[in-house]
Amino acid sequence: MVRAWRILQEETDDPRDALYSNESVSLEQLAQVGVEYFKFDADTFEQNDDYLKLKNNRGYSYSDTISVSRATLPDFDAKIKSFFEEHLHTDDEIRFILDGSGYFDVRDLDGRWIRIECVKGDLLVLPSGIYHRFTLDKKDYIKALRLFIGVPVWTPHNRPADSMKERLDYVSKYLTATTTN
Repeated sequence: MVRAWRILQEETDDPRDALYSNESVSLEQLAQVGVEYFKFDADTFEQNDDYLKLKNNRGYSYSDTISVSRATLPDFDAKIKSFFEEHLHTDDEIRFILDGSGYFDVRDLDGRWIRIECVKGDLLVLPSGIYHRFTLDKKDYIKALRLFIGVPVWTPHNRPADSMKERLDYVSKYLTATTTN
């Protein structure tokens, strides 16, 4: 099961620090900000009916694999730094962790960071328009399957991108709906 918690202290010399707090975040709380979580066996997922159904029902028609480590990623330090800049995408970000581990950070409804620990077998869906960032943990290694609907779009739009259609749609769907109820 995924582990997630609110980051109470952002100041750190190393973003790979876990920044644990005693304020855990449930799957229901992640769903409130649009984050979806699934668990599959990373060694047999290609034969898993539930995985194949999810992939087909959502139209995930393109995938590739990325390995992030000093040995596999050119210009490692600059790339890791860019992954950790707060940004959004125009498409959902779907990542299935095949090996290794890392952290996705997303904002809660009050704008506070939620840190989501991703390990082998975790599949996360971050909705388009959500501000987020990614960092490795201290192991400095993750291998992930990236899934896309149609042609992949990797372009990050760094914050502030509040006037982008995807951000406005996200705010309308997740943030505005919960604050007006």
